[in-house]
Amino acid sequence: MQLADALSLIREIPNFPEPGIRFQDITPLLANAEAFASVTEEFSQLVVRGTQVAGIEARGFIFASALAQRIGSGFVPIRKAGKLPYQSISQSYGLEYGSSTLEIHIDAINSRDEAVILVDDVLATGGTVRAAIDLIHQCGGKVVDVLVLLEIDSLLGRQMISEVFPDVRITSLVTV
Repeated sequence: MQLADALSLIREIPNFPEPGIRFQDITPLLANAEAFASVTEEFSQLVVRGTQVAGIEARGFIFASALAQRIGSGFVPIRKAGKLPYQSISQSYGLEYGSSTLEIHIDAINSRDEAVILVDDVLATGGTVRAAIDLIHQCGGKVVDVLVLLEIDSLLGRQMISEVFPDVRITSLVTV
């Protein structure tokens, strides 16, 4: 399946989870094996091989773990607060419709200055990705690539991230 055909499976759900939000539903893409494989393959072609791939809960896990397996890397979960069983560090951030906190295990990164590829499904305001980059850096890793399936351009998330982390390359497969 061509990448454009895979991306065309993403559907917009208006007013979810709150009025005024245009939720981008990726479940039809995930339900199609060829579409999911097409996205995973595209991501694998975009990265400079990192030693670890980090994914942001929850939908970022899906793409990050598939990418890690595809390129032969380890997978680092970045989870919502209270979900990790071992000692962790946390970072709070703002969302388009609220705020939240992410956590990572203190020993999630294998070695100092390790290259990390960060993956999420959607880049909106940039708060989630920025918090995840902060956490990875606190663990001693260095985010070299951020890969997202979809970017909501009008929310200026890319700009917000680039102002703080100008050396991090950000790639989105589709922009709305």
